[in-house]
Amino acid sequence: MLLKVLGSAAGGGFPQWNCGCPNCRRVRMKDPSLHARLHNSLAVSDDGRDWVLINATPDIGAQIEVHAELAPGSTIRHSPISTVLLTDGELDHTMGLLHLRESSAIDVYATAPILDALMEAFPVRQILEPYASYRWLEVRPQESFPLFGGRVMVYPFFLGSKPPRYASVLRNPHTDGVSTSPWVVGYRMVDQRTGGTAVYAPGVESWSNELHTQLEEADCVLVDGTFWHSDELRRLDISGLVASDMGHVPIAGPGGSLEHLSRLSAGRKIYIHINNTNPILDEASAENRRLRELGIEVGYDGLELEV
Repeated sequence: MLLKVLGSAAGGGFPQWNCGCPNCRRVRMKDPSLHARLHNSLAVSDDGRDWVLINATPDIGAQIEVHAELAPGSTIRHSPISTVLLTDGELDHTMGLLHLRESSAIDVYATAPILDALMEAFPVRQILEPYASYRWLEVRPQESFPLFGGRVMVYPFFLGSKPPRYASVLRNPHTDGVSTSPWVVGYRMVDQRTGGTAVYAPGVESWSNELHTQLEEADCVLVDGTFWHSDELRRLDISGLVASDMGHVPIAGPGGSLEHLSRLSAGRKIYIHINNTNPILDEASAENRRLRELGIEVGYDGLELEV
């Protein structure tokens, strides 16, 4: 399998358009230790010709233009992208579907709560219906499905039950009164020819046994690195919310993802979905250096992997 990190930033990108935090100010000043990043997204292929996107971001057009493999083919209207997998229903992972409206056909895989939210609270499905022949396919945790003619199998798994803010009051037969509704999932992808395994989990509410099992012994894992500190936004006087309020486990601290990730036997361990406030964005920071010493990578736009 071929993996391309199209974007590595959390919601708002980096720099965030209305943010004057130290990181955003420094990247605007072209500090060589920090680099601008697009919204978090991954492209997957088994042959370098046909591609699947995991999440469709607001800057999906810019992501496609940066990578020649995703450019149109020899015919006037063509794209090597025909499928999108959604890990959640957040706006920074779904707004890009609207930018794909010129496509002739797109398959979109998502869990039932997300599909319902995209019909009602954020009616992307209704908006797109006159433009393109979309197929909306339900993903169920623990039920695998094939990509690329079965050469890659995808295993969705539960990561969290926090709905996006716009859907938090949505009345939904799949979710009402159910605290474990699959609003957030990860994907374990296995190349059936080589056994190569990659796991993509950009939104982690808590470090569960299920998550540990999915990550253990994978060749490559790309994991939620949104916040370093649980109270990162409070420290900067940006918000009173902590990481768990926003559906993320922080990297540092007791029970943080670093404590667990450092013990995994996975081949390559990479943080993605990094918020503009996170100190690991600074390549000269102590936090970034600590990760490198532990053999854990900070993902970046354009990172290419083969598993």
